This record gives sequence, structure tokens and C-alpha cells, in this order.
Amino acid sequence: TGRRRRRRAMAIARQVLCLSAFLSLPHARAEPIRYSVAEEAESGSLVGKLADDAGLTPAQLSARRARLVSEDGRQHFRLDRASGRLLVAGRLDREELCGQSDTCMLPFELLLSNPLQFFRVEVTLEDINDHTPVFPEERVTFDILETSDPGSRFPLEGARDLDIGSNTVQTYSIAPENEYFSVSYRSRITGKKYLELILEKPLDREEQAEMGFSLIAVDGGSPPRTDAGSPPLTSTQTFTVDISDVNDNAPVFNQTSYTMYVRENNVPTVFVGAVSAADADVGLNAKVTYSLAPAQGAERASCSCISVNSENGHVFVLRPLDYEHLRQTEVTVSASDAGSPPLRANVTVRLVVLDENDNAPLVLYPAQDSSPASSELVPVSAEAGYLVTKVVAVDADSGQNSWLSYHLLRATDPGLFSVAAQSGEVRLRRPVTERDSVKHKLLVLVRDNGKPPLSATAALSALVLKDFSDVRLPHSSPATEDQDGSLTTYLIISLVCVSLLFLISTAVFVARKVCRRKELQAGHVLYGADNLPSGLADAAAAGTLPRAYCYEISLTTGSGNSEFKFLKPILPSLPPQHCAMGQGPDEEQDFPCVPVSTEDMAPDNPGSVSAGQFNAL
Repeated sequence: TGRRRRRRAMAIARQVLCLSAFLSLPHARAEPIRYSVAEEAESGSLVGKLADDAGLTPAQLSARRARLVSEDGRQHFRLDRASGRLLVAGRLDREELCGQSDTCMLPFELLLSNPLQFFRVEVTLEDINDHTPVFPEERVTFDILETSDPGSRFPLEGARDLDIGSNTVQTYSIAPENEYFSVSYRSRITGKKYLELILEKPLDREEQAEMGFSLIAVDGGSPPRTDAGSPPLTSTQTFTVDISDVNDNAPVFNQTSYTMYVRENNVPTVFVGAVSAADADVGLNAKVTYSLAPAQGAERASCSCISVNSENGHVFVLRPLDYEHLRQTEVTVSASDAGSPPLRANVTVRLVVLDENDNAPLVLYPAQDSSPASSELVPVSAEAGYLVTKVVAVDADSGQNSWLSYHLLRATDPGLFSVAAQSGEVRLRRPVTERDSVKHKLLVLVRDNGKPPLSATAALSALVLKDFSDVRLPHSSPATEDQDGSLTTYLIISLVCVSLLFLISTAVFVARKVCRRKELQAGHVLYGADNLPSGLADAAAAGTLPRAYCYEISLTTGSGNSEFKFLKPILPSLPPQHCAMGQGPDEEQDFPCVPVSTEDMAPDNPGSVSAGQFNAL
């Protein structure tokens, strides 16, 4: 710091001295002596003949002790007194001495003594193309939206060149050239230049996600300090353009449609397959989620049994399916990305239900219900191959599971009948003979081709007849005959018992009627003259009864409740064994023994007798 202060003080003193000398010397030149020299000139290079330009001789320079004085005290030039020439004292770097100034001038004074005299000398330092353009960064990455319109401009930071004028950067170019970008280097109104990257063609990130190129800065030197210059210097910048994604692509399924299979009677939530969609975008724009598209009408029932995982597209069947009720169904799966707004795509998923052998054959003919089955009639004259009947059966399954085969399981005479395995036709294996039984029972097995196979049986009967006129023979149920007549036996026993009870009851009834009629014919008298009141006896002799003892008979035709009213006479109670036969003048009437209690003997108390009692009289 001390040296700097002394040097600054000495510089100020010299400036004051020069100024005072300039003011005191009337013979000083008013116009400065001007020279120019290129920067980077070697030491000792000639700047100019200072003695000649100052009007002095080399001898005068030596005699008057000529020297060079600068304002900053730095000696960039030296004076050769012997020749009077001004020479370069050391390396001159314009950029170091003057920076980016348009002109770079180094002023100093030629000071002479005896008498004191000075000359102002100005040396202009000319720029040479000694600096290569330099970019701030060797590699630059920037993003451009793929939806940018052609003609869009993107500002760039240009290269820096320490040279000036024509030696600084003049043009920019792209290498290698491409059809998407170009550069523009123009001057603003203020004169300052700016660099822009211009989009020439629409971008598509899905075709090319990034682009790389070099930006070359070329100055105006001679030769230009570029890769083509001499010596070759590099003044390029590597650009990487990342094309920013926008959500302009919907998810795309890897198949136009999907077909998945599930066996019927499946377990719930069984995995049957997966759908997959890809999105050409990136980031959230490429994140795909899956869902079932809203169903309409009949599709709603199908959607209730199918589910899809939103993350991976796995498809599940939620509940067991029945092939006989649902052969196949279709649902629509939607794939949606996470962009804004989201884009989606749909695909059809067809679910095919595979048949399992879960249904046994169903015999349609002959009917196997509870009703008595009819018997097939076979004439005695039938030859071998005669078609007796045909067993018809169906299977609700499909494919091989529904293929049916027929087999004779049991028969009264297995050698007489045969069953076609494929058609179920029952034919005679041989002609019918007299020794063959009239009635035959057959049991046919119907079996499907599933794994494991399921089966059903068909029972039928056949009657061998000599003449088809006797076709009204009673038919019996094969199921009843299979019980070896046990039910028939029970019915016969029951009928015999009922018949015996009826005969016994009839015999007892007839016997009682006969006994009663015999007793009535025996002549027992209910009332006699010795046991009747005197009034009654007299009336009896006259053949009539008093008014108080007249009976009023009231009968209704067809009524089971016919009654007659009477006035009960005052009679003593008689034993039931006494019976009397009253004789009228024209007919005979029988009266049964009817006990009468004492309470009923009141003369004014009417009584009633039922029709049954009346009929018994």
C-alpha cells in the first residue's frame, strides 16, 4: 500500500509538472502526434519516427535528454534516441488495457530539456482477432412444448467475444442443420444485438422426444476464429432441446378386443385375464387407470358379475356362473390417463363361459314320471331287428358333455333285446319264440361323455302279442311291478277284510230284524181292562178316546225330523217288556213299548215324539 501511494503521488506530481510546463512553454505543439499499432505487437516493433514527426534530429534528442512521460506512469513504448524512432516496449493487449471500448488510445508526452519542451503523443491500439467467441455454458438444455406453433421464438444467450468491431461475433449457425430449428441474430433499436431460436416445424414428442445440435458463433476476423480458422479454435455450444409433453395422446389398448374364458361354477373373484393400455405421453399424462364403462340396458346384469382392477387391468369374475343360463357376455373397459383434461379409450371384453359336466341326461321318452308307463307291443311274428321303441334323452350341457350313449342295463331276457349306443333304438336281437315270456321289463342306461360321466336310467316294458286286436290289455306301472306284487297283495287283503266285515254286519242286522218281528207276533198286551183307569176302559170299549187323550200327528214329507204332538195321559209307568196291540175297527196297529215318566203325566203338558220313534210304532 505504501508503494501505491508513492507511485500515485509521483504520477500526480508529473501531471502537474507537465501541465505547468505546457502552460509556460509557448512553443509547444497544439496538435498531438498520433500513431497506431496493432495489439499483440512484439516488443521492439516500430511505432513511428517520433524525431522526424516532432521536427527534431536524433542528436537533439540526445542533447536535450528526451524522455517519454505517461499519465499512469506505465511505459508501453520506448524512445530510441540514436535513431529517433518510437518502439513498442512490451506486449500490448487491447482487451486488457481498454476492455470493450470502441477505441483504445494510449497517450503520453515527449519531454525535452534545455529548453524545456514537450510533445503530446497518442498511440491508438488497434484490435486484432485474437479471441474466440465463448459461450457462457458449454451445454444447454431447455424445454419446448410440443404444441408450440411454428414461428415461435425462444431467446438464447449469445457467445461473448472480447474483440470489437468486425472481429467480434457476426453470425450464428446450427450444425448439423435440421428442419425444426433456425437461429436469428439481429440488432435492436438501441444497437444491441440479440440471439433467438426459431421453431420452423411442428414438434411431436412421441416421434422425437429430444433433439441435439450445436450452435456455432462465427466472428468477422481474418481468418475467422472458428473451427475453420487457423489455428483451429472451437466456439460451439451444444444444445439439447427437450420437447415437453402435453396430454395429446389417449391410451391405446394392445388389442382391439379381448376374449376371456371362465368355467362355470367358478369360485368367486376368480382371475380370468387382463387388459393393457399404453399412453405415448409421459408423466401423469401417461398414467393409465382402468374402469368399467357405464352399462346400459341388458349390460348392467353382466357388469354386476365382472370387476376390473384400476391399477393393472386384471379382470375378475365376482360370482359363480351357470353355463345353462349364461353362455357369454360382453362388457366395456375404459382406460383413462391422468392428464388435464383426461383422455380415454374403450375396449370390448367378451367373457365366454365354458361348460362343465354338471347336468345328468334327462329322459324324455318313455316318460319316467309317477304316471303308469305304457307298454310297447311286439308281435309274435317280429323278426330280428324289429324296432320296439326308441329312448329319447337330452343333456343340458354342451360339446362332449352332451354326447349321449345308450346301454341295456337290465332286461327280463337280455338276449332278446338290444339298444343302439348312439340312437337309443331298442330292437329285437332275435325273432320271438313261443317260449319267450309275454311281458318283458327293460332298464336302459343313458350316459353322457363328460368327465366324470353322469347318467340316468329309463325303465320300459314290452308285451309280446299274438294278435294286435288284444291291445286293450291292462297296463301296469313298471315301478309297481318292480315291487313283486306286494302292493297288489296288500290291496287284496284289505278288500277281503272289508268284505268280511260287511257280510258279518249284514247278518247281524238281519238276525235282529227277524228276532224283533217274532217278538211282536207273540201277542204281549200293553194295557188291559184290569190295569187301565175306568174312564179309559170305557172309552176303549166304545172304540174312542176322550178329547184330552187325542193325538195330533204332524208329519212333513221327506223330513227326517218329522214329529207328532200328543197329550200324555196320566198313566202309571209300565215295565218295558209289556207291549199292547190296539185293534181298530178296520186295521191293526203295533205300538212299541215307550216308557213314560211321572213328570210327563200332566194332562195339559204336550209332548213330542221323533219321526224315528213314530216309525217304530
